[in-house]
Amino acid sequence: MKNNSGNGNGRFSAPYRRLQARLGQIGWVALGTVLERNQPGQGGPRYQWSRRVAGKTITVALSATQFARLKRAIAHQRQAEAILAQMHQHTLQYMWKHLPSTTRRKRLNKKTLGLN
Repeated sequence: MKNNSGNGNGRFSAPYRRLQARLGQIGWVALGTVLERNQPGQGGPRYQWSRRVAGKTITVALSATQFARLKRAIAHQRQAEAILAQMHQHTLQYMWKHLPSTTRRKRLNKKTLGLN
């Protein structure tokens, strides 16, 4: 498989490579929210997982083990999203700094470039 790198010499920047390594360390991922409901007099804790599927909220009852695993997977999903957002910023910074562009009458601001 060909290594498609971000710049012409075949190498990513060190911060970008660190983000790639962090992304590679993330385990299982899941979307949604988990909730532990512990109402007095209801016979102990109950666990739920809610998520959106085709525009509708789906809620599922979970065991304690499922709850723990899904909680970890959802945390991993959020970490992955944060890392990908940082990688996106690095990509845009590289692109606007190193790749040929069109001639412009005035300089583009950071908001327009997506670097805010």
